[in-house]
Amino acid sequence: MDATEQAELLHKADLALYQAKAAGRGTFSFFDEATEAQLKERRQLAADLQAALDTEQLSLHYQPLYDSSSCSLTGYEALLRWNHPVRGNVPPMDFIPLAEETGLIEPLGLWVLRRACADGASWPEPLTVAINLSPAQLVNANLVGLVRQALADAGLPARRLELEITESMLMSNTEQVLSQLHQLSAMGVSIAMDDFGTGYSSLAYLWRFPFDKVKIDRAFTQNLESDPKVNLIVRSIISLAHSLNIRVNAEGVETSQQMATLQKQGCDELQGYLLGRPGPVAGLTHNSQVPPSESPSRRQHGASAHDSIFAELSAMQPPGVLSTQR
Repeated sequence: MDATEQAELLHKADLALYQAKAAGRGTFSFFDEATEAQLKERRQLAADLQAALDTEQLSLHYQPLYDSSSCSLTGYEALLRWNHPVRGNVPPMDFIPLAEETGLIEPLGLWVLRRACADGASWPEPLTVAINLSPAQLVNANLVGLVRQALADAGLPARRLELEITESMLMSNTEQVLSQLHQLSAMGVSIAMDDFGTGYSSLAYLWRFPFDKVKIDRAFTQNLESDPKVNLIVRSIISLAHSLNIRVNAEGVETSQQMATLQKQGCDELQGYLLGRPGPVAGLTHNSQVPPSESPSRRQHGASAHDSIFAELSAMQPPGVLSTQR
């Protein structure tokens, strides 16, 4: 027996209905104790996330972005991290969808915007900071004002901020989104289309919206070496973007061969574990090359993996190509 009281029975019937809706149309579901436990867990996690906004549990890690031709540092992408006092590090794939479901994504997104602008303002010119906008932020009628205020409070020039959006975010409220993006672009903020090629990839988006950059999804990068069709698609994306005066970033660069292929195809910007893993702001050096005085033995015993990677990159480039942003 699932219940003896009316209120309890209705509660459990609601849970069964929730489970049936989650499974799709034209189905039914019985009450399941496991479903109730999962919902309780999600409610607790949502409450914890609300508390995290006020208790310094949230932080930003930054992944470096590099110019493809010179391998010089151009900026960083901000990635949200949550260090829960009991659960430890909660993966973004767990708490970002939860924030969207519970309405916490707007205050969370605003916190990221303000924090990233403040961090970016402390970096040397002309390093940029890129953040991902959520669908809720993009349709917020006050988005332009929030971005302008965050820039002013931090003292960060608009040209050093990049906002990333996905193709799926352009499908609803198109006119409002178009208007906001044009206003942001007019301010000097750069607009990038994230995960290009994995959604609808409508060419109308590249035509109508003021994109400064498209980011090729890591799935394409990771299959460059194994599938000639992927190689052709990536080359076509780069050619199309360049014909529209749009720069191209490739995510997920993990091997020297991937990097060499993307450089050969004319990709403008690279990011991935080969070049640098995300890290806290306190650990950023803004240095894009290994100091000449570093010997192989010193790198092996005292330098970071970041330095070793750039020793490899130095060997791949002609002398003097690598540069340092200070």
